[in-house]
Amino acid sequence: MQTPADLLDEPRDVSRTLRAFLELSKPGVTRLVLVTTACGGLAASGPLDGLTLAWAVLGTGLVVAGANALNMLLEIDSDAFMTRTRTRPLPTGRLTPDEALLFGVGVSIAGLALLAHFTTLTAVALSAFALLSYVLVYTPLKRVTPLSLYVGAVPGALPPAIGYAAMAGTFDRRAFALFAILFVWQLPHFLAISVFRRDEYARAGLKVLAAERGLAHAKRHIAVLAIALWATTLLPYWDGLVGVVYGALAGVSGALFVAWALRGLRADADHAWARSLFLASMPHLVLVMAALVIGLA
Repeated sequence: MQTPADLLDEPRDVSRTLRAFLELSKPGVTRLVLVTTACGGLAASGPLDGLTLAWAVLGTGLVVAGANALNMLLEIDSDAFMTRTRTRPLPTGRLTPDEALLFGVGVSIAGLALLAHFTTLTAVALSAFALLSYVLVYTPLKRVTPLSLYVGAVPGALPPAIGYAAMAGTFDRRAFALFAILFVWQLPHFLAISVFRRDEYARAGLKVLAAERGLAHAKRHIAVLAIALWATTLLPYWDGLVGVVYGALAGVSGALFVAWALRGLRADADHAWARSLFLASMPHLVLVMAALVIGLA
């Protein structure tokens, strides 16, 4: 079997190396960020400036890609203990820590520079805050307390607000609605992951509720947060930002998500339920965000 050192001694294949750098950016997460950033920009009031929106999406995507690379660099040891992360470029030796550092810092700076040149200072400030809080606060805190989930949800919820600020130049009620929904959505979404991967997190030394406080406690937490998400998605309707169509869609979709979350309170609900809730959270978010953007436009 080849070791990471053996891989580093072999001649580099360019396409293989480029794929490794792409993996370093967590393309799945980055794609979601691109979509939510665009949603934020489309929700801004006033005429649509497609070019500015494109720069906002690209700049934010680069900042997030850089943050993800730096996150992988800091978690190189724990990644080696988890099934879903042990094949990443750093644990396997396909990239070196120095390469990850240069890529992460360089791509992040490039993204901030694009935002500074083509968008607004508010968008730059929000992006810089998201980058620093994710890498320097959330990432190390994951080894300390399960409450790191709430800290990490802040930068995770900022992309739509960044897109909005890039177009509108401000952070107002509309931007807050986008931020709040994505913030609360992340909580049951990632808690569900921690339920069906709790043993892996424990081996990696990462603190998650299901491993630290037990499965029953985590499932109760998910149920409460699903209800909180339901209420949060209805805030734009109650605040008069959107009409009854959004209210009906968010209300029905939220009720279905809550019903599925409450199924987890049964004693026999475990991995299969948690995985299904995790999967159900994605179309729920897509529906709510799409309806909100259309309603705000």
